Amino acid sequence: MTERDSVPGRRPLVVFLGSLVVLSGAFVLVSQLLGVSMVALAPAYMFTPMLAGIATCVVGSPSFEAAGLRFPWERVRWLAIAAIVPIALVLLGIAIALALPGVEFVPDANPFTGEGTEFAPADPADQPEGPSLPDWPLNLLVTIVAALIAGATINAILAFGEEFGWRGVFLTELSPYGFWPASTVIGVVWGLWHAPVILEGYNYPTTDPLVGVGVMTAACIAMSPVYTYVTVQAKSVIAPSILHGVFNAFGTTLIVFAQGGSELVVNPVGAVGIAVFGLAAVAIAVRGTPSLTREWALVEDPDTDHAGTEHGDVDTDNSVHSTGTEPDSDDYTSDR
Repeated sequence: MTERDSVPGRRPLVVFLGSLVVLSGAFVLVSQLLGVSMVALAPAYMFTPMLAGIATCVVGSPSFEAAGLRFPWERVRWLAIAAIVPIALVLLGIAIALALPGVEFVPDANPFTGEGTEFAPADPADQPEGPSLPDWPLNLLVTIVAALIAGATINAILAFGEEFGWRGVFLTELSPYGFWPASTVIGVVWGLWHAPVILEGYNYPTTDPLVGVGVMTAACIAMSPVYTYVTVQAKSVIAPSILHGVFNAFGTTLIVFAQGGSELVVNPVGAVGIAVFGLAAVAIAVRGTPSLTREWALVEDPDTDHAGTEHGDVDTDNSVHSTGTEPDSDDYTSDR
């Protein structure tokens, strides 16, 4: 393999990132012209990475299948793992948060309405409508079930708008760099992409907006290896969509049951969230990362044994990989 072939093709990356900037900028422009907040536009904004990914695939590389647009019939268990991982990490985050000074455990809080939390309205008449929950720990169990259902359905559909772009097309084009560099680059872009909503106070309402963007970017960098790992193991972008959807549904539980402390710390996308995802990344490093090539989503011949398959073989060398016909770094256009 030549040095020229050891880097991703520039054209797909330019198309993806260029399309993403244009689409994201269009949303910001519409927000400014119509006087509508980016937070209100966020559900639609989530589909800009997907649209950028589609544009990249249409131009020529990668194919939709190679970007993980497939149901992982042979690895369905990874969809279940994708749903369980964010539940486990948020619960770990709650435990870590409660060990911090000034953080209080509020067992009878209602994550659906905010009742019993510091976020609840002072006037009971302003309390949002929502279901009443049983006492602890049944309220947590109900919340977990609700998060799994919402996260694997409506939330996963919204999350797919991001994940086909990030963990589908972008990951495939960055795959020659290896697991960790690709995950890091995706994390940086993923975090900065959130800037339009973070600058309006989303996730960190009392923090300087620029600091919020920095913390959100750090959180996305920390989360990215876990998302990459689940994606490659499942060979499908459905898995990270479920992980993302369940995390969005269950993440606020951390600040409901563990109240107090700085929003930059006790926050699923704050220091506590960065810590738990960082621990998960360490576990991935210790276990060994799966092989990451441009063909990561393509189903292999069952008679052929490759590293990084379900047999448990992993590739701990994050050097550049190549299989099959290698792309030209300028204009790779073959359909895989």
